[in-house]
Amino acid sequence: MGVQVSWDTSAEQPPARRAAFASMTAVTAGDKEAWLDLFAPDGVVEDPVGPSFFDEEGKGHHGRDGISAFWDKTIGNVERFEFTIRDSHAAGDECANVGTITTYLPGGYRVDTDGVFVYRVGEDGLITSMRAFWETERAMATARQVTE
Repeated sequence: MGVQVSWDTSAEQPPARRAAFASMTAVTAGDKEAWLDLFAPDGVVEDPVGPSFFDEEGKGHHGRDGISAFWDKTIGNVERFEFTIRDSHAAGDECANVGTITTYLPGGYRVDTDGVFVYRVGEDGLITSMRAFWETERAMATARQVTE
């Protein structure tokens, strides 16, 4: 996996924005351990927020074990990621990023997921919560086979 994170912003960033960027960088590199190390021990991932085929009860993936299982079920099955962040709003210990996650799946399929991706960090800079607001139907409507 090559690192592909497009973000038009300055280098000096609030802690939640730095954590979001580090998260995207670890995902594009396919580095599960680096990604897990960004989370607080009691961190939560809701991606997407609410019930989905990744989280039937919609309660999120909790702690290192739950977040690790989320990686295995989702991120680990993607051949390549590209993140394009068009806007970012940092406030307090949180950051909301507006953008598109492009995933390249086995079989030559590409899916573009537009959404708002919200990160919250603790005083130590570790991610306590990552919440992704996106719609499954909208993302699946972009699925197409590509030859790249």
